[in-house]
Amino acid sequence: MEPVYYTVNSIDGDYAYMTSDSGVENQVAMFLLPEGTTVGSRLVREVLEWSLV
Repeated sequence: MEPVYYTVNSIDGDYAYMTSDSGVENQVAMFLLPEGTTVGSRLVREVLEWSLV
C-alpha cells in the first residue's frame, strides 16, 4: 500500500478533517491519529497506520 499524505484542515470535537495531497477529503477520529495532531499538521498513512511528518 502506497503512503498517502494529508494536511489537517480543521478539528471538530472528536474528528479531524483533512485533505490528501491529491485533493481527496477525509474525516478521521482523533483517537486514531498520533498524539500532537493539530490544525495544519502533516500526516502520512501507511499500512493503515498514521504518523506525523
